[in-house]
Parts: sequence; structure tokens; C-alpha cells
Amino acid sequence: MIILIRHGQSTTNELGLLVGRSNPPLTATGREQARRLSAHLSNVREVWTSPLERARDTARLAVPSLEAVVKDSFIEVDYGSLDGQSLASISDEQWRDFEGDHDRPLLDGESLDVVDARVHAQLDALLEDPSSALHHDDEHLVIVSHVSPIKSAVTWALGVHGSAAWRMRIDNGSMTFIATRRLTPSLIRHNVVPS
Repeated sequence: MIILIRHGQSTTNELGLLVGRSNPPLTATGREQARRLSAHLSNVREVWTSPLERARDTARLAVPSLEAVVKDSFIEVDYGSLDGQSLASISDEQWRDFEGDHDRPLLDGESLDVVDARVHAQLDALLEDPSSALHHDDEHLVIVSHVSPIKSAVTWALGVHGSAAWRMRIDNGSMTFIATRRLTPSLIRHNVVPS
């Protein structure tokens, strides 16, 4: 099984800002969210993480017994000049444009279609590898990432177009579980936040 974890709350999350490739640290709340995950993670064989600090720190706190492997494919979407901006700075018309065209870059940043290409390629490789954690019920791969790559992984598991990501929520410190059934990806649980 793959357990996708969204990093704990960062300082920019706390302020309600868009955060993509910038590298804010976790807040005290974010560090506690990461520690809380630890009790819910057993039989973890391997940990992958985005290269960004908030994901790497979450991985260290959630699975302290394993050193995480950095995977660039699970980095957050590049918001370009929108990074660090408040959601209020984006007009309703701009959001409709983004939601209506999955191939459209987020202004001078990256499109969600590009995120899908890199995330789906990595997950396809796991699916094709019979020794990967996707094919072992008793061994798990933890991937610590961000909203957009996790949503992309969910669309991959469901076999739906990436635009379905706009209808999902992924909270800080949440877990999303993907397994296979007869070599077909399957979403087991989504956006589970330990209490």
C-alpha cells in the first residue's frame, strides 16, 4: 500500500497563503501534526519525500526510524508569481480559468497537467514493479508531499481526469491510502487526519 501524507502546517499555511515551491518551515502545530502520524504508520518499508523542507521535516517526525528518499516528482505545483499570495489576490475569473483548463499554467507557473505527468509516471513505475509496496499488503510506502501531487495520485488511483482534483480536499497532516486490487489501483481511504 502507498500512504500519501500531506506535510504538517507551514508558516504560510497558517497565514492562508498559496505555497508552492517556496520553502517555509513547519509551525509548532505542523510539527505536532507530523508526530501524531507516527502512531498510525506501521510496517513502513520505505519513505519518499518532496525535496521541500516542510515535507522532509514531516517525514522525519512521522517516520523517525527511516531515512526518506527525496523524489522530485512529488514536489508541489509551481505557482510562479502566485507563490506566497493570498487566495483573495486571485479573481474568481482566474480561478474559473484554471479550473476549466487543466493544461493551463497557473499564470507564470506550472499547469496541473504537468504535475499529473510527473506523479503518474512515478506511480505507473510502482504499479509495473511487482516488488514494490503497491503489491504487498504487509509492507507500505509512505510518500510525504503536498496538495497538488496527492490530488494527482488520487486521480491516478481512480482512473479519472486530473480536473477532478478541484473537487477534493487534502488537509495538513492527512493520510490518503492507495492499494491495488488485481493490478488495478484503488483508493482505500482519503484525507484521514489523526486525532
